[in-house]
Amino acid sequence: MNKILNKVPEVTIYFWIIKVLATTVGETAADFLSANLHLGLGVTSYIMSGVLVIALLKQFKLKRYIPAFFWFVVVLISIVGTLITDRLVDEFGVSLVTTTVIFSVSLLVVFALWYSNEKTLAMHSINTAKRERFYWIAVLFTFALGTATGDLLAEFLRLGYAQSALIFGASIAIIAIAYYYFRMNAVLAFWLAYTNFI
Repeated sequence: MNKILNKVPEVTIYFWIIKVLATTVGETAADFLSANLHLGLGVTSYIMSGVLVIALLKQFKLKRYIPAFFWFVVVLISIVGTLITDRLVDEFGVSLVTTTVIFSVSLLVVFALWYSNEKTLAMHSINTAKRERFYWIAVLFTFALGTATGDLLAEFLRLGYAQSALIFGASIAIIAIAYYYFRMNAVLAFWLAYTNFI
């Protein structure tokens, strides 16, 4: 079965702070590489996808959670997830509505396959190679979905980034209240919140 020690950190306030920072770095890095360095979305996507594949191969070989490397992979996935959505919209003309639907459905399919194979989606049981693969695929789709949804609200619906951030913040607050006061399932709360941290 290839059992390993749990490969993800404990979910604490520090987890969410680092997750927000990783998301911000991912969005900023994707824009910086493609626009400021004039690499373009295509070249940036190929370079960062290559770096991500190398990092994931290393991550899969690790037998336990290594904080610096784990979060490095999260930042890379954030960059690549952002680039996937940006390329679909900017280069291939796919609408933000369509990308939001595509990544929502893709994420649900990943969760369905993961659960049907492993009977859990728990973040604290990433202790087999198969579960880790499902975990990272789900994380990639959450970043692509976060970019699509964020841009949908801010640009397509013309709410602006500040108002969109308030909407996501309110959504996260509702999830936190549901978890702490109404006993929402911890795994469901985690993945709902993870997807909302755009």
